Amino acid sequence: MNLPPSLIAYRLLMRCASPLAKPLLMQRTRAGKEDAARRNERLGRPTFPRPPGQLVWLHGASVGESLVLASLIDAFAASQPELRFLVTTGTMTSAKLMAQRLPPVARHQYLPIDTLGAVRGFLDYWKPDLAVFAESELWPNLVIESQRRGIPMALVNARMNSRSLANWNKRPDSARHLLACFDWIGAADSRTRDGLENLTGQAITLAGNLKLEVRAETPDPKALADIRKKLEGRPVWLAASTHPGEEAIILHAHALTLKTHPDALLILAPRHPERGEEVARLIDKQGFRFVQRSAGKMPSPDHQIWLADTLGEMPLWYGAAPAALIAGSLLPDIGGHNPIEASQAGSVVISGEHTASFDDLYAIYRQHKAMITVTNAATITAALEKIWSHRGPPIKAARAAIAEASGGAMATSLAALEALLKDGKAAEIAP
Repeated sequence: MNLPPSLIAYRLLMRCASPLAKPLLMQRTRAGKEDAARRNERLGRPTFPRPPGQLVWLHGASVGESLVLASLIDAFAASQPELRFLVTTGTMTSAKLMAQRLPPVARHQYLPIDTLGAVRGFLDYWKPDLAVFAESELWPNLVIESQRRGIPMALVNARMNSRSLANWNKRPDSARHLLACFDWIGAADSRTRDGLENLTGQAITLAGNLKLEVRAETPDPKALADIRKKLEGRPVWLAASTHPGEEAIILHAHALTLKTHPDALLILAPRHPERGEEVARLIDKQGFRFVQRSAGKMPSPDHQIWLADTLGEMPLWYGAAPAALIAGSLLPDIGGHNPIEASQAGSVVISGEHTASFDDLYAIYRQHKAMITVTNAATITAALEKIWSHRGPPIKAARAAIAEASGGAMATSLAALEALLKDGKAAEIAP
């Protein structure tokens, strides 16, 4: 396939930018955004040997996508135990998670930056027999070079909100070319399926949302038991994955709540824990008594807020709180976050109105009356009152919504991948 002008320009730009790659990575390392010991992986220089036999390479942008891929690997390995797997992601957080989550037949590697040198070095070394991309992160050189090597390619759990689809439609030639590189695309929802069909003119499989079939992370039982014992008898709520601007609304809601429940505790978990000090200053300015999890402290009865500014502990917070506000939804242009983990842990879901990234899922939640929608601090307080007085949505309603929404995504996606791996392609590199 001939490249459209925009992709030709992109490849030329990345070629010119190649000399800057190493200094940029060193700068990011100093800022704590890259792993110094594994920086060569970002340059397409692997740090461990390729395993023998067939290798399935799976890529996801960050934590959510990598968990999807880990669950997919579990299913794939169960049916074909001789396979080996390579997972690539781009963040240090996801790398730490994959070190804990991946089975012995899989290894994690950082994604190479999208220069031709790094991408070709990566592909020449690993020679994957199948490439699986999750959701919507498509690096042009990575996709194009994989396709040129004749590697069977799949895009699983493709999921795009209206804004993402609009951006793709601004560059239709590039979008069509990149999407045409994939031998199979499985859409997570009807909006994405319809949008990609309009864009490509090709039929797209509505596979269902793989995130709904991800094996839920279970918190450390002893740690959860200790927290529950410490908080026993107190009305507790969680604000999960908050963004700048949302904390002010949430703190106002907690101030209102404390008027009727003076012993209430808010567990406030920023989406990005590195914002912990920034959020702590905001809490302190508002005059709340609080303690930070990053300091290794537990709240006393006098503390009104527990700032959960640590990585990888969200299962603990969902397990400790009977009510969970899923943030990213109180303000426009964020798109909301996935409510599934809260429901799986038995926490009743509260959400704002701005859930564009998960509209299909939230629509099913609403059909099952499995959540409470809020618009401001006062409605958050009212929602908490309902849940704490056992008048809120039952957890069984959320579980019914999840069952309806999943649509057998894992079975559909796995069948497609197994067929691609079996059929294969001629390993032919275009000049």
